[in-house]
Amino acid sequence: MIHVENMSKEFISPKKYPGFKGALKGLFSNEKVRKLAVDNISFAIAKGEMVGYIGSNGAGKSTSIKMMTGILTPTSGKCTVNGIVPYENRQLNAANIGVVFGQRTQLWWDLPLSETFSILKEVYNVSDEDFKNRMEFLQEVLGFDSFIHSTVRTLSLGQRMRADLAAALLHNPKVLYLDEPTIGLDLVVKDSMRQAIKEINAEYQTTVILTTHDLSDIEQLCERIIIIDEGRVIYDGTIANIKELYGKRRSVTVDVMDIQALEAIDFHEVFNLSGELLAVAKEQSSISFDFDKNVLNISHIISKVMEGTAVRDIKIQDTQITDIVKEIYKHGM
Repeated sequence: MIHVENMSKEFISPKKYPGFKGALKGLFSNEKVRKLAVDNISFAIAKGEMVGYIGSNGAGKSTSIKMMTGILTPTSGKCTVNGIVPYENRQLNAANIGVVFGQRTQLWWDLPLSETFSILKEVYNVSDEDFKNRMEFLQEVLGFDSFIHSTVRTLSLGQRMRADLAAALLHNPKVLYLDEPTIGLDLVVKDSMRQAIKEINAEYQTTVILTTHDLSDIEQLCERIIIIDEGRVIYDGTIANIKELYGKRRSVTVDVMDIQALEAIDFHEVFNLSGELLAVAKEQSSISFDFDKNVLNISHIISKVMEGTAVRDIKIQDTQITDIVKEIYKHGM
C-alpha cells in the first residue's frame, strides 16, 4: 500500500546573523543553510496494517508524513501510496487518503455537523447509496447521532474528534493518517476512539498510520512501530520484539505482613547481584525489586521474601514501551 524508498528531504534557507548588523548583512548575503530533515529512509506498509510512526520533535516525522500525503516533494528518493506518487498526483492521492489532526479540524466551524458531511459528500463525489451506508456504520461506531445537528463550534473536544474522524472516512480512503487523534481526551472518550479505529480498520481494511506522543495509543492499536530520529529510521518492527530486545527490566512489589523481618536480609548478597542488576526499596509495608529479568527469576525473589515473612499481595510490572522509547531517544539503538 505504502512504499518509501531512499526518501530524503533537504531544506535550504538564507543564513541568519545575530544582532542588527547581522540583520543588515543578511540582506546582502547569498550564504545558505542546508538542513537534512529526512535522511534516506525506506519502509513498506501493507494494506490494512496499523503502524505507529513516532519520533521526538524535530526528528523528521512530520516532514516524512507530509511527503507521503503529497504536501511536500522529496529532494531525492521515491514514495508511492496505493500505486500513486502523492506529490505528482495530489488530487488523485487526496481521494485515497483521510487525515485527522488532533489540534486542527477540517470541519466548518459555523455549520451543523450534518451539513458539513453533506458538503464533504459532494467534494469527494460519494454516491447516495455509499453515503447512506457509510453514515450508518460511522454513526454506529462513533456515536455522533446525538449531536449531528449541532454546529461544530458548540461541540466538545471529544465530540469534535469523533466528527473529524467520521469526516476523514466518508469517502472510504485507502489510507488514514492519524496525528494525535486522542490528544486532550478523557480516558472514556479515548477508549471509545481507539475502539472505533479498530472497528473501522477491521470493516474496511483501512491502512492506518498513527503518529502520537501517547504511546498507550500505539500499544492499544498497533503491532508494528517505526521510530524515526534525526531524519533516519532507527527501528522498524513489532512492539513485542522491541520489548524483548530492550525491555529487560522488570519490577515486583511485594506487600508483606512484617517489613521489619526483612531488614536483616541483604538481597544483593543473597542473589549475588550488583546494584546495576538489582535495585531494592523498602516502604512501610512493602518491598520492591527492580531487576534484569535475564539474570533473576520472580519465583526466586518471592521464595526468599516468604522465608522472612508472610506475603499479602504481589504486583508485577514489565518495562513500559514509553520507557523503552525514552531510552532509545537518549542513547540510540
